[in-house]
Amino acid sequence: MDSFTPQQTIELVSRLGCKKAHMRIDKLFVNSFMAGPLLGFGCAVLVSTNAAPWYQENAPGLIRMIGSLIFPVGLTMIVLSGADLWTTNIMYMITSLLSRRINILPLLTSWTISYLGNLAGTLFFMAIIIGYGGVFEETPIYKQAAIRIAMQKCSQPTFHQIFLRAIGANWLVCLAVYGSIQAREVVSKIAAIWWPTATFVALALDHTIANMFFIPLGIFLGADITVGTYVWKSMVASTLGNIVGGGLFVGAMYWYLYLSGEAGVAVGFNIGAEETAIEGGAGPLRISGRDPDAMNGAATPGAGSSGGQLMSGIGRDLSDDSMYAKTCVERDRARSQQKDEKV
Repeated sequence: MDSFTPQQTIELVSRLGCKKAHMRIDKLFVNSFMAGPLLGFGCAVLVSTNAAPWYQENAPGLIRMIGSLIFPVGLTMIVLSGADLWTTNIMYMITSLLSRRINILPLLTSWTISYLGNLAGTLFFMAIIIGYGGVFEETPIYKQAAIRIAMQKCSQPTFHQIFLRAIGANWLVCLAVYGSIQAREVVSKIAAIWWPTATFVALALDHTIANMFFIPLGIFLGADITVGTYVWKSMVASTLGNIVGGGLFVGAMYWYLYLSGEAGVAVGFNIGAEETAIEGGAGPLRISGRDPDAMNGAATPGAGSSGGQLMSGIGRDLSDDSMYAKTCVERDRARSQQKDEKV
């Protein structure tokens, strides 16, 4: 099985969180801004698919499922392009914080910039491309579908219902990204993203960044929702729920299972290496007596592979020797040693 083990995957999540925490503020904002329209494309297609009055009356579950199977195109484009989505940023930062690779200030800074960037990008796409672009002006049915979705997201549920739905939404979204990191090639990454994302949409759970498209679009088209109601009832509730879903049930949970109490986790990036959840297991799947070369990513001679001993750019960037694999204390110690050597 050509994939990283669960332990290696959450280790990579931690290193990626450290890398994101060291991004320049302007680049982080632009990267986050770009995620808004990419997710917005999936949201817009979902609205279009739900513009089916007969199905809404007679087979609402079927039309919801059809829409859910198309929606993941947005998250797929985000992951493959490297854009920064705030809801998955939660998983990265919490895991990196628990691994002592960052402290609370970079976490809060990254969350704030990422959130504002996603908001700006989503509102830009909603208002300029979809709204003033007249995408849903072809027939009143599209407008009715957009308003209905906004009302279902903001007016009908209570605050605590939105909060609880948001937990489930980001639990699944972060699992989708977790699975994409575990996969080693693009087709598997897309498959890992698609099904958890489709599940959260099919259940009509609340994703705060997606709601930045759905509800403002409904308001733009005339839904009986005030901006204050949207901010307090939907945005606050879904934001808090998404933090719990991605931060606790994915980031903290898998850190506890696979990294807590572990001295160091080696991650091999050699293409074609034989590593599975059993052969390279750790944490609750630990099996002693395995070949350490297999656990460190060395390819087994004669094993089927797509290449030789090659390492990708991301492999070099997140290797065991990179700065992102070190804790804050280790990085400070390395800087001190460099200063002493210069003196």
